[in-house]
Amino acid sequence: MGVWWTACLSILPWLSLYSQLDRPPVGDRVAALEFKDIRFLTRTLADLGPRKAFVIVATNNTCPVARRYMPILSEMEKSYRDRGVQFLALNVGSDDSILEMAAEAVEAGVEFPFVKDIDARCAGALGFRRTPEVVVLDGGHRLRYRGRIDDQFRLGGERSRPTQQPLRDAIEDVLAGRKMAIEETPVDGCLIATIDPARPASPPTFAEHVAPIVQKHCQDCHRPGGNAPFSLISYRDVAAQAEMIAEVVNDRRMPPWYASERHGEFTNRRGLSDAERETIQLWVRGGSPKGNIAKLPAPRTFPTGRWQIGEPDLITTIPFEHSIPATGYVEYRYAIFPQVFMEDTWVQAIEIRPDNPRVVHHANLAFVKLGDRPSQENFITGRVPGGDPMVLDEGTCVLIPKGSVLALQIHYTTTGKPERSKIAVGLRFPRVPVKKRLYNQQVHTTRFKIPPLAPAHPVTASRHVDFDATGVGLFSHMHLRGKDMTFHARHPDGTTDTLLLIPNYNFDWQQSYRWAPGTKKFPKGTTFEVLAHFDNSESNPYNPDPKATVGNGDQTYKEMMYGFYFYTRDDENLNLRIDPKTGGVVRNDIARPGI
Repeated sequence: MGVWWTACLSILPWLSLYSQLDRPPVGDRVAALEFKDIRFLTRTLADLGPRKAFVIVATNNTCPVARRYMPILSEMEKSYRDRGVQFLALNVGSDDSILEMAAEAVEAGVEFPFVKDIDARCAGALGFRRTPEVVVLDGGHRLRYRGRIDDQFRLGGERSRPTQQPLRDAIEDVLAGRKMAIEETPVDGCLIATIDPARPASPPTFAEHVAPIVQKHCQDCHRPGGNAPFSLISYRDVAAQAEMIAEVVNDRRMPPWYASERHGEFTNRRGLSDAERETIQLWVRGGSPKGNIAKLPAPRTFPTGRWQIGEPDLITTIPFEHSIPATGYVEYRYAIFPQVFMEDTWVQAIEIRPDNPRVVHHANLAFVKLGDRPSQENFITGRVPGGDPMVLDEGTCVLIPKGSVLALQIHYTTTGKPERSKIAVGLRFPRVPVKKRLYNQQVHTTRFKIPPLAPAHPVTASRHVDFDATGVGLFSHMHLRGKDMTFHARHPDGTTDTLLLIPNYNFDWQQSYRWAPGTKKFPKGTTFEVLAHFDNSESNPYNPDPKATVGNGDQTYKEMMYGFYFYTRDDENLNLRIDPKTGGVVRNDIARPGI
């Protein structure tokens, strides 16, 4: 017995060594790491610029130990930022989406980048086994420390304060260029689980399983004449893009949706279910089989007219063409439509339609009273990437006041060759009595200065309503440095409702967020609040100039901070009959208060 026990003890060090063989040893240079940022872009450490040290922490959205350490890491990062140390949170959660990873960063108040380890290769290259394990790399990407942050938080409890701080000690050793006092420490935390993407023995087929998903979620945009760059109508269309489809579905980049699921329910939400996403992954890994074509669903039919809102009752067109150069940045253009509205005009649907849509990034429509200057306060709607024409519920309409014209602000983009563009606006008038006018509250500020290199500069604004209101929807607008935006409603009883969190704002896909009719109530005295963060750092791939101090401005190298709340007034019951040919009130009707 004694000999056997002695033998067992003698091999324990070898068992320990064996368990470490798949971990890169401290001192090795780490191979290039590829991960995805909150904007779904593949990035490397080189994209973050030259640094004296890199601190990378393994995290996910569920580990309680990782969550408790986020405030500590946040404060530590701020103290080392000006000393050339780059912090990075590497999300290794197999079920965590990039969108929800970004939401975790916003709600934790962390300014340093969160990135996604899509295929677990980064975790393997760094030797991560638990969250929140951390590594320190020197400027040459050599692994200098791996282990815990400190000894304060453990799975079974906590200390009132740490007695050891090996992460801080390791950073100081690297910055001083001296031998590491401690190279590795054990870690308490949550095990990192990986999923083996095995090839299925009997994969789903296109005809029976994949085609219905593509019809339901993709073809609104991916069809001839749609907003997407290619069609996904036939098997050949989809099979040719199969690998790319698998990637964007796995990232949850497509179908596009930028609202965190933690807050709010919206009727226009896009997204696949877990089962639909898994079906597409299994189909691609199984070789993308076509299957029995007899099981294909009937093809979808789409409107054949030029207008998504149906044939308009009134079409007004800019009386000249804009010329767009082949390359370069195009300053915003402005245009006034020739239609003068001689009476109050009620509109139930509006569509902005360029004849050359590929050159129009976005366009904002407002009314202007004759003799007045254009104002954002008179904003009606816009054409934006990812957006839809404004189509309101029956009984709710936009008012274009008597004596107004329509004005358009247009952001053109270049295509590599000279282009021309002419834009029309179509209006459809209501067929049922108008009960409510649609209003919008623009929660914005122009008084901000974003400092150079700021990774998450906060800008806030608020407005209040002095009447009971019912919410229709929300919309966010920033420019290239916009990182995230959160909408709150602070009610008179002291409660606060987080209405919407957009954790990874995308300038190239600006969509509205609509509530089910009548479901969102705002009592008199409610304050609408908006908090936005702007990323002026070098890690923002779209940043025009990280060294610039950035203020408000129309052009995209400047910034804007606008949160739109669309609503109706509960004290308004207009009951107006409208002439469907003109949009004007039928003369024997009397306008009610509130117009």
